[in-house]
Amino acid sequence: MRVAVVAAATGIPPGPTANWTHTAIAAQVAGTVSAAISASQVGRILAGLDLKPHKVRGWLTRRDTLDFWDRVRDICALYCTPTKGAIVLSIDEKAAIQARERRHPSQPAAPGRAARREFEYRRHGTGSIVAAGGHHRADPDRDHPAQQRRDLHRLPGPARPPPAPRQGHPRVLDNGSSHTARHTRAWLAVHPRWHVHWTPPHASWLNQVELVFSALTRAVLRNGTSPAATT
Repeated sequence: MRVAVVAAATGIPPGPTANWTHTAIAAQVAGTVSAAISASQVGRILAGLDLKPHKVRGWLTRRDTLDFWDRVRDICALYCTPTKGAIVLSIDEKAAIQARERRHPSQPAAPGRAARREFEYRRHGTGSIVAAGGHHRADPDRDHPAQQRRDLHRLPGPARPPPAPRQGHPRVLDNGSSHTARHTRAWLAVHPRWHVHWTPPHASWLNQVELVFSALTRAVLRNGTSPAATT
């Protein structure tokens, strides 16, 4: 019976079940060895073997990128030794930001007790932040190729184009769908002074704007509250 429990816990759950529970393993074992076992007994067996089938850790089977280090060196060179007169823009957007207002005030930390944050909240919609270099703009939540094309026009705006050296201005973009869409590539094709430097797949952390978004998430979004008057 212990072997049957381990075999079930280290196997793939049958049917549409996403992951194992103690009750599901007990049912699986009962059908395998024709003997009843309780969910609590399954839990004790798994605990003794340090098996936790209910926990899942994300995994990425990353494809090989032959020019990975070439791209990394190229983008790092833009930051460390930019061409004189060129404007380097790191562009990205943070979509689906929820504006949530906690129904009751949070309680600060105390000796022997962590800070407490109210579980229930009111929704005040979602939004996106589009950032390019030192420019930031908040929008209703629209992660769409057409919106990306409008953002390319705005940053910097067409009414005040940047000084244009002969070698052009580099832009750092990741491989998001709005960046690689047909509309975006068509816009870049008719604006040759903007030279796109693509980050390697699954390496968007090379885009410096990602650091801004990371700091914003830690400082404001993760534990913050958004009253209706400020959204």
